[in-house]
Amino acid sequence: MPLRVKMIMRLLQYCLLLTVLSLCNVNADAQHFGFLHGVDTTIQLLDTSRHARWGQRSQVHSRPSFARTAEEPKREKKFWRAGSEWFLAQAFPATFNRFITKDPYSYISFKNFINHQRFSAWDWDDNQFTTNHLDHPYHGQLYFNAFRSNGYNFYQSSIATLAGSYLWETGGETQAPSINDLINTTYGGIILGEMTHRIARNILGRGSRYPRLRTSNEIGAFFVNPVNGLNRLLDGKWGKVDKYNAVDSSAIWTEVNIGMRRFDAQEGDIVEKGKNGSYGRLRLWYSNGLQNLKRPFDQFYVNLEFGKGDSTFINAVNVHALLYGNKFFKTKRGEHYGVLSANYDFYNNDAFFYGAQNLIYNWNSEFRYKKQNRLNMSLGVGAILLAAVPDPYLLYGASRNYNYGSGAGYRYRAELSVLNRLLITGDYNGGVFFTVSGNESYYILHAATLEASLRVIKSFSLNVSSGYFALEGHFEDEQYADFNRKFPFGRISIGYNVRF
Repeated sequence: MPLRVKMIMRLLQYCLLLTVLSLCNVNADAQHFGFLHGVDTTIQLLDTSRHARWGQRSQVHSRPSFARTAEEPKREKKFWRAGSEWFLAQAFPATFNRFITKDPYSYISFKNFINHQRFSAWDWDDNQFTTNHLDHPYHGQLYFNAFRSNGYNFYQSSIATLAGSYLWETGGETQAPSINDLINTTYGGIILGEMTHRIARNILGRGSRYPRLRTSNEIGAFFVNPVNGLNRLLDGKWGKVDKYNAVDSSAIWTEVNIGMRRFDAQEGDIVEKGKNGSYGRLRLWYSNGLQNLKRPFDQFYVNLEFGKGDSTFINAVNVHALLYGNKFFKTKRGEHYGVLSANYDFYNNDAFFYGAQNLIYNWNSEFRYKKQNRLNMSLGVGAILLAAVPDPYLLYGASRNYNYGSGAGYRYRAELSVLNRLLITGDYNGGVFFTVSGNESYYILHAATLEASLRVIKSFSLNVSSGYFALEGHFEDEQYADFNRKFPFGRISIGYNVRF
């Protein structure tokens, strides 16, 4: 992907981040920190009915009569417009590459497209790590929302994302179609696409309750989901209440942490040889209620960590989204259920980088004692569909210094909330995977964090955490030495939580 196109897409990603951050001040109700203690962050499934008392709003305008229903309105499917926008998501970068940057691989032809239909034509590309694991998912969500914002459901839009990625790989460039791009663009595009669709709908739904803020809501929703914003302009719905968004009953919680951290990627000793840097974290929980665990993305969770002093500004991105769930049984003290989730994990620090698409099945148990005390535990096992990990001995093509692999992922998380004031969290994410492209090898990932949060006043909390990231690389060829890269850290921060 050309540098200029990557810069444009990266700018759009930052606009999305800034929009989410700004939403904390739009139609938001500051929440007692105990509210987040009541959120089931173990599996990122939220029961909004339990916390309705925290979500009461003052001076809320009455909603239109058609919005006072839980029934999902039917939307008109606009195939020709969806197809046109889907095609433009292909045509714009292809035209830019051909006539502006004049990239050699942009001189495409129909013969090139036919040749790429052979299975033997497919290969692994040599793009940079961030290009494959951040830029391609963003491009994929454009395919997804071209159909999702034009009346099509989640599954139909997912097919459109796969088709868009396939067409670009086989016809958008002269170089060999990329296996990893097809996976990253499709899987990542579906996850990011449905998330942006849901968040934008939540923002627009608040316009039915806050007429004076409809314009600002439209602008915020536009940055979250530009394709949907464009279609609202074309339909003459900008600044107006419509049935589909007005009936939205979802809730979004966010928590922002700002503080300092100490870490060391060289010696593994943060006390004597560590260095200090600023630290920030944004966490977002989305819930459309627990009424239907079988509807994809009715619950999802996003964790974004960033700061200075490390190799990159964005240090971690974790996404967990509900695909399908079942309640198993319920007792006086607890509930037990299983959830199939789509997961994306991205780590980038001084020690190593890692990006993976996962499909995990989680067994979840929640225990309560006198309402104000809660213990959540979750154990998950599943497949690492595709992971990218560093290989110090590899230079694949022009810029790829990492291997691709597949394998198994496993994770455990526990939360103990005491009196809705103290929250202690332990989290572990691990995996083992074997190289499918690169030097013959296998890797083992460990990512563990222990955190304590104490509510000090209203929506503010004091947070202290310590963690340990490690990546082991084991190579078959004896000339390549195995490695074990470690990244221990300690953090202290002030947190602020809000519901909107």
